[in-house]
Amino acid sequence: MIIDPSNYEGFNRVLTGVIVPRPIAFVSSVSSEGIVNLAPFSFFNAMAYDPATIVMGISRSAGWKEKDTLSNIEATGEFVVNVVVDDISEAMNRTAAEFPADVDEFEIAGLTAKPSKKVRAPRVAESPVNMECKLSQVVEIGDGTNHAIVIGEILLMHVRDDIISGHRINHQRLQPVGRLAGNMYCSTHEVYEMVRPQYDGEEG
Repeated sequence: MIIDPSNYEGFNRVLTGVIVPRPIAFVSSVSSEGIVNLAPFSFFNAMAYDPATIVMGISRSAGWKEKDTLSNIEATGEFVVNVVVDDISEAMNRTAAEFPADVDEFEIAGLTAKPSKKVRAPRVAESPVNMECKLSQVVEIGDGTNHAIVIGEILLMHVRDDIISGHRINHQRLQPVGRLAGNMYCSTHEVYEMVRPQYDGEEG
């Protein structure tokens, strides 16, 4: 089957079904008026480590309202990415609805807002990893009315002591959650190792 994204109805479901699993950015932000927002985004990944850079794809609107996260990031230039793990996956899902801007999703999810060190947006205390970020750039996609790519620099990372040793993360203890298509998610309990080969420069 050959699919043309420009005329294939429901292409979004195909796209999110084949690019899997996707990490989830559980983003906490705050408006210029001080209203806190918390929402998950699975168009998310790390792009560089010097400077430490992450990217997220965010829709500009949810149909009846603007996306609070994008509006807040553009207004304040700050946000926090919290890693979603098994223990808070259901709480994360409760924040995925499009609530009015004045609703506190921390309360909806039953999660704890913890002050950050370098940005105004709070961290999710129950998440084992929080990345305090500043906005580097917003890249408009297409005509700029539907979607944007948020590029952010990590200013500070909080990592729970029991999941890190030196520069190694213990994924059995981290237990991150991945996003599939539709209502499907996955865990990373089963992992395997492949050692990256190195070219030694010799021929023959």
